[in-house]
Amino acid sequence: MAEEVKVPQLGESVTEATIGQWFKKVGEAVSQDEPIVELETDKVAMEVNAPIAGVISELVVGEGDTVEVGALIAMIDANGKAAAPAPTPAPAQSKPEANGQPAEAPAPAAPAPAPQPSAAPASDIPLAPAVRRIVE
Repeated sequence: MAEEVKVPQLGESVTEATIGQWFKKVGEAVSQDEPIVELETDKVAMEVNAPIAGVISELVVGEGDTVEVGALIAMIDANGKAAAPAPTPAPAQSKPEANGQPAEAPAPAAPAPAPQPSAAPASDIPLAPAVRRIVE
């Protein structure tokens, strides 16, 4: 069963909105009340939540498009399955050398040292007026 996602009432005098950003793509799973798109008007920016849990089956409009209140913007298939994530290749196994001895695994790269926070002298940091009164 597919559920329509429509532009909700945005305000008393607002009749249209612009699609700001899609948070989900076709084939991605969504849960009920999860934000799926951001709508922008001259007065407000708001997120539209998924009315049901399912899979995004169609995005009717693209980012930057202007839509009227009540217009269809997406379809969610409640019975759909999410697109499987692309399989990640398995790490290559080291091949044994010709003399039958296993090849040595390359040494792991040393982690980069953590950056040291710069300690500024206390006199260089401006204090807020309330803090200055407490210190004095």
